[in-house]
Amino acid sequence: MVPEHWIPHRRQDDGELLGYLVPVEEGVFAPVTVFGHPLGEAGDREDVERTLDAVGLSYLADRWMLQLPERDEPIAVQLVEASPERLVVQNVDFGYEGDYGKRFHLDVPETGRLRRA
Repeated sequence: MVPEHWIPHRRQDDGELLGYLVPVEEGVFAPVTVFGHPLGEAGDREDVERTLDAVGLSYLADRWMLQLPERDEPIAVQLVEASPERLVVQNVDFGYEGDYGKRFHLDVPETGRLRRA
């Protein structure tokens, strides 16, 4: 679950949660997804809000790479469920020796096991 001190940022048109502003230091914030993955460089509040508005929820459709502890190379996954409380990804990597379609439940905020492909 995302920390309470993170500041939610919602789309102006419909109030949809786009991500969070994470306080870094006084007047400096980092933009992150709804599940806590970094989306860009830290900056002032206006810059970070612009980043979140520009990215929107497009990251939900991206292909992601998941690092597994038992494997040197990450596997390709897609997001199945992403929220401030829960993150589920699904294997879409034909080269992975595990089951295609296997789902992995990850911590929120995301701990650095994921990266955008």
